[in-house]
Amino acid sequence: MFSGIVEEAATVVALEKDKGNLHLTLKCSFADELKIDQSVSHNGVCLTVVKKDGETYTVTAITETLEKSNLGVLKIGDKVNLERSMPMNGRLDGHIVQGHVDQTAECIEVKEADGSWYFTFRYSVDREKASQGYMTVEKGSVCVNGVSLTVVNSRNDRFSVAIIPYTYQFTNFHQIKPGTSVNLEFDILGKYISRLLEFKV
Repeated sequence: MFSGIVEEAATVVALEKDKGNLHLTLKCSFADELKIDQSVSHNGVCLTVVKKDGETYTVTAITETLEKSNLGVLKIGDKVNLERSMPMNGRLDGHIVQGHVDQTAECIEVKEADGSWYFTFRYSVDREKASQGYMTVEKGSVCVNGVSLTVVNSRNDRFSVAIIPYTYQFTNFHQIKPGTSVNLEFDILGKYISRLLEFKV
């Protein structure tokens, strides 16, 4: 489990296709602290460390992950938001994030607001999935590329988030522009509540 508080934006240093899988090698400052089999969130996708080599480590994304996330469009040199799993005795500074990306969204607008930024994202809506909590609500939580954020201006197929200078600088939000694909994980609490209402429990 994660909290959506990004530790570092790592750099992609190698990409290797292996049948339907993609091996991603990244460089980050805490690579030497990682362990084989450890779970790490990459742009909000929970992946397992399979190899370590000095300042770099490797994870593998399978076909389903590549189809539901933006990992398949990464290029060497791109930045990826990282978060190690949350310790059970730690503070939940963001919100409950599983690392299970629901779908991607497209950035359609970036607007500067006196030192901060508003990013607007559009996503495809499936009515059945929306009825099960796969949607945003005003002032609710959403995870974008692994970053826990508060929704503003929630609409049927789009929403905005406000990004402060720290988040803009230390995550890959500074690389996001109109047309960029991002990963979304909708709030798990909303999914459970919607499911309970569906069964009238």
